[in-house]
Amino acid sequence: MSGYDHRAIEQKWQERWEKQRVAEVDLRSARDKYYMLMMFPYPSGDRLHVGHGRNYILGDALYRYLRMRGRRALNPMGWDAFGLPAENAAIQRGVHPRDWTLDNIKVMKRQFRRWGILYDWSKEVTSCLPDYYRWNQWLFLRMLERGLAYKRRAPVNWCPSCRTVLANEQVIDGACERCGTEVVQRDLEQWFLRITDYAERLLEGLESLAGWPEKVLLMQRNWIGRSEGAEIDFPLVSGAPPITVFTTRPDTLHGATFLVLAPEHPRVAELVGEHPDRPEIEAWIERVRKTPRIEREGEGSAKSGRDLGARAINPATGEAIPVWIADYVLPDYGSGAIMAVPAHDARDLAFARQEGLPVRLVYHPTERAVRAEDLSEPILHEGEIRGCGEFDGATDGPETIHRFVEWLAAAGKGRPRVTYRLRDWLISRQRYWGTPIPVVYCEGCGIVPVPDDRLPVELPYEVEFSGREGNPLARCESFVSTSCPACGAPARRETDTMDTFVDSSWYYLRYLSPRDSAQIFDPETTSRWAPVDQYIGGIEHAILHLLYARFVCRVVHDFGLVPFEEPFRNLFNQGMITRYSERTGRIEKMSKSKGNTVSPDTLIDEMGADTERVYTLFLGPPEDEVEWNDEAVTGAYRFLQRLWRVAERVGEAPPTAPSDAELERARHHAIARVARDFERFKFNTAVAALMELLNALTKAVEGKTASRLCCEATMDTLLQLLHPIAPHVTEELWERRGHVETLLDSDWPVADESKLKRDRLQIVVQVDGKLRDRIEVDADWGEREVRAAALDSDKVREHVGGREIAKAVLVPGRLVNLVTRKEAS
Repeated sequence: MSGYDHRAIEQKWQERWEKQRVAEVDLRSARDKYYMLMMFPYPSGDRLHVGHGRNYILGDALYRYLRMRGRRALNPMGWDAFGLPAENAAIQRGVHPRDWTLDNIKVMKRQFRRWGILYDWSKEVTSCLPDYYRWNQWLFLRMLERGLAYKRRAPVNWCPSCRTVLANEQVIDGACERCGTEVVQRDLEQWFLRITDYAERLLEGLESLAGWPEKVLLMQRNWIGRSEGAEIDFPLVSGAPPITVFTTRPDTLHGATFLVLAPEHPRVAELVGEHPDRPEIEAWIERVRKTPRIEREGEGSAKSGRDLGARAINPATGEAIPVWIADYVLPDYGSGAIMAVPAHDARDLAFARQEGLPVRLVYHPTERAVRAEDLSEPILHEGEIRGCGEFDGATDGPETIHRFVEWLAAAGKGRPRVTYRLRDWLISRQRYWGTPIPVVYCEGCGIVPVPDDRLPVELPYEVEFSGREGNPLARCESFVSTSCPACGAPARRETDTMDTFVDSSWYYLRYLSPRDSAQIFDPETTSRWAPVDQYIGGIEHAILHLLYARFVCRVVHDFGLVPFEEPFRNLFNQGMITRYSERTGRIEKMSKSKGNTVSPDTLIDEMGADTERVYTLFLGPPEDEVEWNDEAVTGAYRFLQRLWRVAERVGEAPPTAPSDAELERARHHAIARVARDFERFKFNTAVAALMELLNALTKAVEGKTASRLCCEATMDTLLQLLHPIAPHVTEELWERRGHVETLLDSDWPVADESKLKRDRLQIVVQVDGKLRDRIEVDADWGEREVRAAALDSDKVREHVGGREIAKAVLVPGRLVNLVTRKEAS
């Protein structure tokens, strides 16, 4: 057998897998089906580094394992191909976004191939191509018909650098998540999807997702943000319609000493009305509207506000209280108006002290005397209610809150209400590189949907990318000018494009009928193969992508297209790979900007894709963040070289040997352990188990302690178990050993439980907790027999030194600790 030439071996098997199309699945049969999916990547133009590889390598290992276990595993791949970076590249490099994106896809496919990743490329989808985004448009039109898509003027997050609207979820600490520019507020006409109609169903559905990480479930619960409370009407002294507020703490109503409206509240213009300081207030409102949301929400941020001069009646006390506007109240929480209870809320207290507004206690601590005028921090519902009539003596809890809600409802002053933090999904983007929204604007007919038979509304190729502010589509006259589908009169197209999360919200369904030109997907095939059995991707998608996908799944369920409401049965989030960055002087997530990436091409050239795969999976639990160590990679390479050498020498084992029991036990122990580890995604411990098996086989071959037949069987088992992790070298050795079928098509080994039992085993002997010897004992011996055997050891007797043995502590199969009388006393 020749030496281990990883370059030739890997090229050979990659070409063979590609030629034979080994990962293609005929979807007409769903027997023993398993639909697994990696989150499809964005072809950004940055070459994949070894940090990216972790996700795809562990997915491929799982796929190969499932194939060998007899599952009909579907593992497709596609491209989340719309997005800002491609458009920015067009401006910076003078390359069209379409050309840039499709060229990047070719590069990424080549990198997947070099890693030995198997995907069913016959199911490939690319979201920037018309045959895909046509169905984005079709889905939008169905939602428009049902009132789930709508347009309204709204304050939005605007990134001055990217020159587009951002969803709330895309603003991180007041900045654009993509470029880091500080976000400002603008009022624009925008398209929304009514995800709030599904808030309760989305929340309830989380209870069925037993295969999802608890962290993700918690993040989604918090984002949906269900709050139970009451709507309370505050009549205005002027006789104008009342102001309605939402509160989760109606039990503190008696302590409400002023109302606060968001500057964006629809009643503000009316209330400012004849105010003598109206111009100054309106200028202040405009400044607030441009303030990043994060600054307005923060408890530590400075608060500012204006007294509107109006007075409202507290429905519990009958007292007239002032009506203010303030920057710390947001328009999309509850009704956009709050009752301020400064004694029991930190922001209200800070604002009250700043503006000289009154503070009134509702809850009074029972262990100490507190005066409202002395409060520097709020009382968080401690003690009992006082000064509230029939509620006096009540303590904090759901029953007290319920009593207040019932009282308000009976008095006609309020009503129970459930609200959600979740807001409707803003999908409008003022950019070119996205799915065109399929409506036109006609002077006579208004907003007119594009008929289905005129889909797709295609992006024009000839568009100017100059970097000027605004949407390039809006400057493309040949795209904008059209005729009204309803009346034929001149009309103009919508120039906003869809948020790219629309593309990724349903792509897993399109994989099941990617070439179907008559329908979005085939319901019959989908009902057999979906939902996805195992979804794999990063925790950074816990809210946006996963929540939107769950929403759209319910929408298409309600359309009668799928029989399920949850798209992904099981979810696994891989951890990041980090590396020391000389630019920052810290261990950082691998990033081109930090200069700490490792090129897989260089590593594969030097040591092979299998080396990278073994090392990547051995780094640590795949859900954890782990640090890349350049020097440690060579350990994985040496492991594969040792495997090759032992495969060359396995035939040197003797025809017979005194006993094969030890090697057989190691073989079957590895079979059981590796299968268990793969099922639990513990790839790192599976690699450790295979290293131990290779050590046992090496020892048996070199020491001639096991028969040739046993060694050959162990080598075959080792190759089968290692195949999902290091597929190239294992397939090569398997073929050289005379097997006709490939490892991928072989049956996964099954452990023989009877061979895992040991007749004799070695245990540690301690005397008073210190290691003194190792002895062999029968596997079924108890404390009495093991103690006697330990005391037969000369080394043990020497350290006991004639002292009486007070007790023997036995850990079966591992050690016995002899505790002497002196130590015991």
